[in-house]
Amino acid sequence: MIDIKKLDEDLTALVKAKIALSKLTYADNDYDKIEEELHDLEDDFQENYGEYLEEALADVHDEFCPDNDVLLPIAYLADEYVVTEDTIDVAPGHGVLVEADDFASSKVTLALAPKPTRIVLQAGNDHKEVVWKAS
Repeated sequence: MIDIKKLDEDLTALVKAKIALSKLTYADNDYDKIEEELHDLEDDFQENYGEYLEEALADVHDEFCPDNDVLLPIAYLADEYVVTEDTIDVAPGHGVLVEADDFASSKVTLALAPKPTRIVLQAGNDHKEVVWKAS
């Protein structure tokens, strides 16, 4: 049984580490250390929640983008997030590009987001929906 609260805490920590790394340059003294910490967090996250999230991602893929292969859950971490006091949301246009028949003319992405743990589908600049939520 997955501890949803712990999943969300771990995903939040992972996203925050990814955000911290994105603000550094290769020349920064802390870059290598933070990158190593991020990789350790990714490995632990995959080990602890990979199977659970892969099932959720497979269901989402079956419904919205059946022609695309399901990747490892950490692949669905966006390159950019929008952080507010209450939530962390996927920045527009970020995530894994997929081919979704319902949105044939748009750039469609899937991404994992925390607070609460969910999978977000974005199509173009005007469509964003939560297609799965951890429960």
